[in-house]
Amino acid sequence: MTAEGTQHMREQLDQDYQRWSTAAAAVLAKGRRVDPADLPDTPEALLSTPTRDDVVVRPLYTRKDEDGERGLPGSFPFVRGADPQRDVQQGWRVTERFGDLPGQSAADLNEAILEAASSGASGAWLSVTGDADLATMLTGIYLDLLPVTLDAGADGIAAAQRFVQVLADRPAPPQEAPLTASTTHSLGLSPYTAAFSGRPTVAVDEAVAVAAAAPERVRTFRVDGTDFAQSGATNAQEIGLLVAAGLAHVRDLVAAGLTPAQALGQLTFAVSVGDDQFASIAKLRALRLMWARVAQVLGVPDAGAALTHAVTDLSMLTQRDPWVNMLRTTVAAFGAGVGGADQVTVLGFDAALPVQARSSSPTFSARIARNTQLLLLEESNVGRVLDPAGGSWFVEDLTSDLAAAGWQVFTQVESLGGYTQALAEIRTWIAQALAARDEAVAHRTAPITGVSEFPNLGEAAFAEALADTTDLPTATAGLARVARRFEELRDRADAAAVRPSVLLLPLGSVAEHNGRTTFVANLLAAGGIEAVNPGPMTAEGVAQAADGAGTVAVLCGTKARYGTDGPAVLAAARAAGLDRVLLAGPAAEWPDGEDAPDGSLRVGIDAVATLTELLDTITAQAGE
Repeated sequence: MTAEGTQHMREQLDQDYQRWSTAAAAVLAKGRRVDPADLPDTPEALLSTPTRDDVVVRPLYTRKDEDGERGLPGSFPFVRGADPQRDVQQGWRVTERFGDLPGQSAADLNEAILEAASSGASGAWLSVTGDADLATMLTGIYLDLLPVTLDAGADGIAAAQRFVQVLADRPAPPQEAPLTASTTHSLGLSPYTAAFSGRPTVAVDEAVAVAAAAPERVRTFRVDGTDFAQSGATNAQEIGLLVAAGLAHVRDLVAAGLTPAQALGQLTFAVSVGDDQFASIAKLRALRLMWARVAQVLGVPDAGAALTHAVTDLSMLTQRDPWVNMLRTTVAAFGAGVGGADQVTVLGFDAALPVQARSSSPTFSARIARNTQLLLLEESNVGRVLDPAGGSWFVEDLTSDLAAAGWQVFTQVESLGGYTQALAEIRTWIAQALAARDEAVAHRTAPITGVSEFPNLGEAAFAEALADTTDLPTATAGLARVARRFEELRDRADAAAVRPSVLLLPLGSVAEHNGRTTFVANLLAAGGIEAVNPGPMTAEGVAQAADGAGTVAVLCGTKARYGTDGPAVLAAARAAGLDRVLLAGPAAEWPDGEDAPDGSLRVGIDAVATLTELLDTITAQAGE
């Protein structure tokens, strides 16, 4: 295109954007009942959404946001994927986890792996001990086709040596499949990220010695982002710390005599993926971009392909209404596949529950997790196109912004002397990120379906409080699940001899009060409290409704109805022995000069603190 043509196109884009902006301002002004000129900011700013990393997601992306080409999959800077030879008929590797159930023998695990492989699994993630009989476990497995990842904790060195021996002793296949990013084995040693989370691990120098002798098809180190994600890290923190820990491994390996290219070839990355599909897509792409930059600085850009194993984030899974987790993990798996992960593991929908507390059979949970990926691959054909999000103005922009935010985290670590020197600061950063996330969850600006929104009080209660447990396969000691604070309230309410309840006092017709009675009932149920709704209420009916209903009530109605009927109903409620009467909606809606309710339940409150206080009040009164 000529310079004149380019200038004309830019002018046209500016005009189109201005027309959109004018139209959007008119709609926003109408909703706020103001003149467009009186809006507090531009339509773009008003409609933009900041992420936990302060990356701004704008409402509209156009050709004005177009970046240059990112290169081809398998070539520098590897944004579009690490593997130039991926079989689009197969897509990514469906990697299933084995060995977490108690009492399984090596023969049992071998049978489970073969059964899963015949049902669509194409990778194995093995939880094993140092004396595990890996030869028996992997009998009948073509190890040039099915990649294996080990998870042996403190026994990692012994397990790695056994696996290398199994590789050396395996029968030669009829035809050796070529080595690709997707068929690379990982010994799973992650001493640096485990040092953050407290998982059992191995000594760094012993792991370096294993890496120096690792055969082809095997990578020693697994730089594990789930260690950070489970503790509440943001996406940018996770990938920034992955790069920092990965570089620390590379430095160790180079110091041991490996070339930079050889050192880079000894790492794989585990990346958590959550229920924000675009964030997951961009996170995987941004990590590859960042790692390629590290390789470029080391002078070996062509060795900078980050091999990624995406794992659905355990911290996003709920214990309450766990069936909703199937939706969360489906979205996460979609993001992982579109984002170009080489392997993907979908955790079971009940993975947030201890094994002994699960109501579904392990085979059912595993089958659902496996089939989640197979439906994406074989029915939705998500794997048939490499980097299907490539070229999307939004995804490309989000990739760049997230990479920049992650790089800032990485450079902060480097400025403190590197990963190991910065661990104390890293813990502080992630603790702050967790506190901010917990605050958003408590205020329900980050809603959790089935827990903080649309909870099901009819669920069977757990025999014991489970919300804060970390006794879970794949969990770290620092696991902080997103839903845990609301689920602690549910555990507490379920443990009461009688279900805690609050009386609703609806004012006016159903049409008038239904919105607020529904809101209040949903809010109370999030804390395990039942809302008792006797229907439209007058001052004369309060005494009968309050009989045996406890001592807490909520007035529900419109502002106009509060002005006409509210004071009389409130007086009747106090006379009937209801010690605490709350208002549904802003306190400012209550008429001036009247005896006011004792608080309000409205959008934006700290729901966890409010529900905790209500449970304290109700249980104290029940005890009295």
